[in-house]
This record gives sequence, C-alpha cells and structure tokens, in this order.
Amino acid sequence: VLFYDADSSDVSTTTGSRALYDCDQCHRIKEQDIFTTRVRKYPDEKDIDIIATYSDASGHVRLARLKMRDLSESWIWENPANAVSEHQKSSQGQVESLQTDSRFEDNPKHSTDEHYLEENRVKIHRSSSMTPVKIKRRMMRQERRKARAAELIQQDKETDNHIVSAAIEHSEGFDTTIKGKYSIWRREYENPNSDSTLKLMRDQIIMAKAYTNIAKSKNKTVLYKALVKHSRDSQQAIGEASSDAELQIGSLDRAKAMGHVLSIAKDQLYDCDLVARKLRVMLQSTEDRVNIQKKRSAFLIQLAAKTVPRPLHCLPLQLAADYYLQGYHKKGNIDKEKIEDPSLYHYAIFSDNVLATSVVVNSTVQNAKEPEKHVFHVVTDKLNFAAMRMWFLINPPSKATIEVQNIDDFKWLNSSYCSVLRQLESARIKEYYFKANHPSSLSVGSDNLKYRNPKYLSMLNHLRFYLPEVYPKLNRILFLDDDIVVQKDLTRLWSTDLKGRVNGAVETCKESFHRFDKYLNFSNPLISNNFSPEACGWAFGMNIFDLKEWKKRNITGIYHRSILLVFWIEPLVCVHTSPVRLQASLFSAGAQSPLSSLNEDRTLWKLGTLPPGLITFYNLTYPLDRGWHVLGLGYDPALNLTEIENAAVIHYNGNYKPWLNLAVSKYKSFWSRYVMFDNPYLRVCNLSE
Repeated sequence: VLFYDADSSDVSTTTGSRALYDCDQCHRIKEQDIFTTRVRKYPDEKDIDIIATYSDASGHVRLARLKMRDLSESWIWENPANAVSEHQKSSQGQVESLQTDSRFEDNPKHSTDEHYLEENRVKIHRSSSMTPVKIKRRMMRQERRKARAAELIQQDKETDNHIVSAAIEHSEGFDTTIKGKYSIWRREYENPNSDSTLKLMRDQIIMAKAYTNIAKSKNKTVLYKALVKHSRDSQQAIGEASSDAELQIGSLDRAKAMGHVLSIAKDQLYDCDLVARKLRVMLQSTEDRVNIQKKRSAFLIQLAAKTVPRPLHCLPLQLAADYYLQGYHKKGNIDKEKIEDPSLYHYAIFSDNVLATSVVVNSTVQNAKEPEKHVFHVVTDKLNFAAMRMWFLINPPSKATIEVQNIDDFKWLNSSYCSVLRQLESARIKEYYFKANHPSSLSVGSDNLKYRNPKYLSMLNHLRFYLPEVYPKLNRILFLDDDIVVQKDLTRLWSTDLKGRVNGAVETCKESFHRFDKYLNFSNPLISNNFSPEACGWAFGMNIFDLKEWKKRNITGIYHRSILLVFWIEPLVCVHTSPVRLQASLFSAGAQSPLSSLNEDRTLWKLGTLPPGLITFYNLTYPLDRGWHVLGLGYDPALNLTEIENAAVIHYNGNYKPWLNLAVSKYKSFWSRYVMFDNPYLRVCNLSE
C-alpha cells in the first residue's frame, strides 16, 4: 500500500488540526466527520492499519502505527495497478498536447498563456483525485505568481529606463571641452605644480638677462650671443602661455639647453656682488613698469566706463527723431493732481540714460503691490529730454504715473540763486577735468583719476540737494540712482520712523571700512575739530528723504556752505529771499582760513557728491536695515549671491555698469531681466542680452 501527499501545503493530521477546535467534543465531531467521509469514498479503508517507516533527526530508522482515519484529507489512496494505467493516460495526454503545440508553433498569435493553460491541464489531470476547491486554490496561486512576476518585470524595466535617462542627463552636464581633462566621469588629479616648467623658464630668462649684461661688459662675445639666442628661444616657446599645458612642443628641451648655458655663465662670470646689483636694478625697473601699467589700466577702465557704447548712443537718437517726426512733442502733460498728491508714493530719478532709467521704473513697478499709487519724477538734461519723454510715452509703466522734466526748465536754478551752478561752468573746473597735461592726470595715479569724472560737472548730479525746491508740495520722496534695480515692494519706507532725521540710508561701514576718515582729511583741523573719524559712512542711491524736516533744518543752506570748500568759490550764497554773506570759513574752527585756500589742492576731501553729502547730513541720517540696499555690484565680483537675491534694492555702483561690456557677468542677469529686449527701438540699435 502506497500513500502520497497530494498537496504539500495541506499536509496535516487530525492531531495537527486540534488547534482549530476548543473542546474534546468538537474534536470528536470533527473526527467523526472525517471518518464518515472516508467511509463514503473508500469503504474498504476504514479498518486499515498503516505502518509508517521514517528516519528521525539522529538518522535511526523508526516505525509508527496509525489508522487510516487518522490521516488528513491531503493523503490519497493509490493502487499500483491504477498508477500504471494513470501513467499511460498521462503519457498519452502529453503526446496529444505536444501534437496540439506543433499545430500552433508557426502561428505568431498563439500566446504563451495558452501553453501555460495546457500545462495546467496536464498537472490537474495528474492530480484528478484533488477536490475542486484545492484545484481552484492552486490555480489562483499560480495566477498570483504570474501577476507578481509580470509586475516585477515591469518595475525592473522602469528602473532601468530611469537609470539610463539619469545617466544621459548627467553626462550632458559635463563640459568636455576643458583642456587637459580626459574623463568626464571623474575629476582629474589637479597637479599643484602645473606651471612649474613655465616658472622655471621665466626664472632662467631673468638670470640670462643679468648674465648677458655682465658678459657684454667683460667682452665674452660667444657666451653673450649664446645667452641672447637661448633667451629669445625660451621667450618664443613661452609666448602667452599661462601653464605648462600651453607651452610649445619642445619647451622642456629648450629649458634644459638654457640651464646648460647658464651653468657655463655661472662658472665664468659669477660674482655675488655684481649679480646682486644687476638683479636689484632689474627689480627696480620691473616695479616701475608695473606701476606704469597699473596707471594705464586704471585710465583705460575709467575711459571705458565714461564712454557711451554705440547701441546706447543710437537709442536716444532714434527716440528723439521719432519724438518730433511723429508729433509726440505736441502732447500735453499728465494730470498734475497725482504728481503733487502727497498721499502717493513718489520717486525722484535724475538721469540722462534712457535705458537705465527704464530699468529702474520697470523693476519698481513690477515688484510693487499697488503700482497705481506710485509716481515717478524723472529729470534729465536738454539733450536727452525728447528721447526720455518719447520712451515713456510709447512704453508707459503699468498703472503707474510718470513725469519727465527738463532741468533747464527750472528757472529758479540759476547762477544768481546758487553759485554752485556758476562754478560748475568755470574755466578752472573744466581745466581740471579735461586738460590732459594737468598735474593730476595719469601721472598722479588712479586714485585721483577716479574722481576726475565729467559727470561731476552735470547739475543732475547735484540736484539731489535741492529736492524741496523741485517738489515743494511733497512730504516724503524716495531718491533712486539710475544704476539700481528694485527687487521688492518699497512702500514700507514711507512709513519708516526716521526719528526726527532728514535722510534714511543704509550705512556702508564694516569694521574700519567706509568711515569718515576714508573721505575726509582729518589732518586738517577744520575737519578734525568738527567731525568724528569713526562716524559711519552711508550710501547714496536709495534714500528716503523727509522734506518737511529738510526745510525745517535748511539742509540746502548747509550744502551750500559745505560745497564752497570743494570749488574754492567766493563766500557768497544766494537763498530764496536774499543773498546772505557767509563767514570766512565753514565752521568756527576754520575762522582764520579764507575759503579760497581751504581746499585749493583738493586734499580737504575727495571729490564727488558723497563727501559733501556726508557733511550736509552729518548726525541727520537714520540707518536703514542693510537688506534694503546692497551695494558693490559695479566693482566687487565676490559679493554674496544670497544677499543680492534677498535685497530690496541692488546697486551697480562702480565702473562695471550692467549696460557696459565691463559688467560682472554673474550680476548682469539681475539687471537685464527688466530690459525690454523685444522693443523695436532696442532691436534697431542692436541691443540684446
């Protein structure tokens, strides 16, 4: 008699199933049910005793006796004779299955699922003694395995596709054009002495020049010619190389040959004192040449900063021509009620640069929460008035109000009212700024050259000190330079409490930098007795002015008295009502010094509007948070980009203006995003990003 377990997952005995019942009576009922079922299916098996042989854990053969009724339903009775016939039927079924497969093997539409079902049928036929429930369970398990396998395969495909896509994207980000980099997958070892050969050759040339002079003085003609020849060859091999990788082929051999010649020169000509003197002379000569090159570089930078690029020169010409040709000059002004309404947010921009002014207005309006409440007052000169007005007539800022004025229309601003204007046009001042052979020209250095900028001759640069006269009906106004960009809403500045002071500005001093001693000469008692060298400097460019307090403290009068020292003018200043004779000095400490000699050599303070501004608003400036105004984008390439991005206003103070080719490239995008490059006038003048 043979027994086998038809389903290994269901192997159990009545003893193992006891845990499913809570009492002996329940267990006896279960056993009775099993016994009754077996009697119905196999009536001859009810009294069969089974002797089972098995091996225990130690390997010994054991015997066990049990009854047929003690076996679970998973054990099936099998007669050996029946097994043979069953095997024959199974074999015949497999042959028929193979014949069926051969009929469909050339059919591409015959899926693997059909073959899978045929296999299932064979397996089910072999275990036909199983109950329908178990057969269904087995089929469900097989379907689940198949579904899970398909899901895992799909996940693997998606993962592979994602990895491939990521690898392709990562490889596209590498710059394979970098010289000397042969692998885009890893960073090459950086040789700290990548220019060692180049430095060696340059040092050899220096020594060769020293020995050449000595050889010539001692009539060593052969050695002299050899040194000159090898120096020339080494210089040609170096060219404009900045590293060993850029040297010409064979440079190392030339360096070896030069070393051999230098060793001969050392044996024949070496004299410690003589060589030291020659090297000292060469060092002094090199330092002189370096200083000259620095001055030339500073001069060229200043020249490039002052020169108007051709596209920027083209733009106002095109605008001015169309302003008159198309009749825009006949259009009237805008509503004056908004222009003089003190409850609105007013801005003052004094500039002759149309493109730069448009960026200031566009950036302010685009970042304003209520642009309809913002009023821009643009003042320009007679030369650029038509172009400036034309631009804002055809490109009006969204909802905001803009007024363009000509400074020549301010009839009150004349030499009888203010002698500053008269002195700006004097021959002595023009000679200082424009005469090439002036003692303060290129030979003096870049420090004074920086302040010899003709922009200081423009009254637009000094108009900031006359704000109450320009806008008599306003209470507060925000002054903006034309080289700034607004990145946030600025309306909170109008509600800032200035603590009774006139000027709200961001301080520029950090530790010992940008304090009063940087701008004023404290060796002069007129300065040292009236100001503190540790007083903190502040920035023009974004300033909120309280015009009521301005008038109360007569700030314009203070400015008039301070500017006297800059331009050596007569001690006479005209104010609103009548001329007022000032004393012979600005402050009591300088009562013995006539004004005409106080700043005659311009050493009392540096030129520009900031030093007299520091004096005018001394102890009258309220420090704003640094986040309002970030400076240095026009000269410092090492600023913190996070501070720039978070600033309310960024300022391109310095020579590297964003509209010039000198601009720092990484800062230029902050400005160019507010330029309307699709404007037809900009396209005609070839202004592009």
